[in-house]
Amino acid sequence: MYRWLVFTGLCLIGGFLGGCNGATRQPVLVPVSLGWANTSVNAVIFRTNSIVTHNKTQYVAFYDTQGFVTLGKREVGSLSWQLHKTQYQGNVRDAHNCISIMVDGDGFLHMAWDHHNNSMRYSRSIAPGSLEMSSKMSMTGIKENHVTYPEFYRLVNGDLVFFYRDGTSGRGNLMMNYYDTQTQTWSIRQDSFISGEDQRNAYWQACVDEAGTIHVSWVWRESGDVATNHDLCYAKSEDGGRTWLKSSGKPYSLPITAANAEYAWKIPQRSELINQTSMCADSQGRPYIATYWRSQSSTVPQFRVVFFDGKTWQTQQVSQRSIPFSLSGSGTKRIPISRPKIMADCTGNTDKAYLVFRDEERDSRVSVARCDDLSQGKWKIQDLTDFPVGQWEPSYDTELWKSHKILNLFVQNVGQGDSETLEVMTPQLIYILSWTP
Repeated sequence: MYRWLVFTGLCLIGGFLGGCNGATRQPVLVPVSLGWANTSVNAVIFRTNSIVTHNKTQYVAFYDTQGFVTLGKREVGSLSWQLHKTQYQGNVRDAHNCISIMVDGDGFLHMAWDHHNNSMRYSRSIAPGSLEMSSKMSMTGIKENHVTYPEFYRLVNGDLVFFYRDGTSGRGNLMMNYYDTQTQTWSIRQDSFISGEDQRNAYWQACVDEAGTIHVSWVWRESGDVATNHDLCYAKSEDGGRTWLKSSGKPYSLPITAANAEYAWKIPQRSELINQTSMCADSQGRPYIATYWRSQSSTVPQFRVVFFDGKTWQTQQVSQRSIPFSLSGSGTKRIPISRPKIMADCTGNTDKAYLVFRDEERDSRVSVARCDDLSQGKWKIQDLTDFPVGQWEPSYDTELWKSHKILNLFVQNVGQGDSETLEVMTPQLIYILSWTP
């Protein structure tokens, strides 16, 4: 395995600089370090981001074997990582408490970690390009006592937005903070702009497209029970989150609630509809949402893509799975498939999409479904690893994909018991898997 890694790593360097010709290059695995693996806390899908590139430097974050937050950086394409064990630890027994990082336009690394309905844990690097982090600090000091699912996104001007849930499952609101690189300060851009009205909460996924438009989609959940997930909604902002629009361009009156939301696709409760998946937008700014649910006539959940073609919302079934399962209860679930990540590309008039996932029907490997022309709706699946990855879910370097259409995935074989229980595993090696479709 190691000899193969070194060989393909050399191909990776050439590939980034223009070598390694071929329409579809072979996937490359570059080792990082050993990490905690008794839960999926290092490998949950809502790690936005687990790895991120700024200029020619790529950063990574993970919990080490003792639960300390560890940061790393390398020159993109290099096999060598510079690692730094920080002063911070997290509750690695709870898979919700993941690490999220992003680099702002000035090169400062921002990090939030160890959140599941608790106080804000946020830090910033002491200098651009540094792996040394500041003392823990607040962002705005407002509504920072019940934080879950921290996510950073970088805008085209180098400023950041930060999403998190204020509240609990079934009773929460979506918050949005804004970081100004000129003043190096955070402010509240939107206070509870997607509101659960103390009756439900939105489980969201978001992205920033090449033009800087922020896209958000979400399912509603009526209680702590995952079985009460329902429907798929959508909103976008073209001005850094100040105002929000429907896909038609019609302005929202904030807050967005169950009554005034745009419903991209209606999906009833108890459809095995999963929450917190992923979305992206193509070069024309059209949104694509990846998820899974089962039709009312079937017991088998299928991977699906819901997308806006410029006029109407469409959906395509990606998988042809055969094994049923059911989602119910609270906490982190042990599920035979991962939540999917989606990337899209547009070449001329042809729309392409790539769906990354794990499925026990494919021996729990890292797999990708690709469609080279969405108008034809033909999906082909291939495996990117020849080994299983346990309860892994995909997260990737969004900025490297935007700039070079190179997919860099955070990969680790991890365990996960149902409802925050442990699966006994030795520490497992973390890789960055690079693939250029």
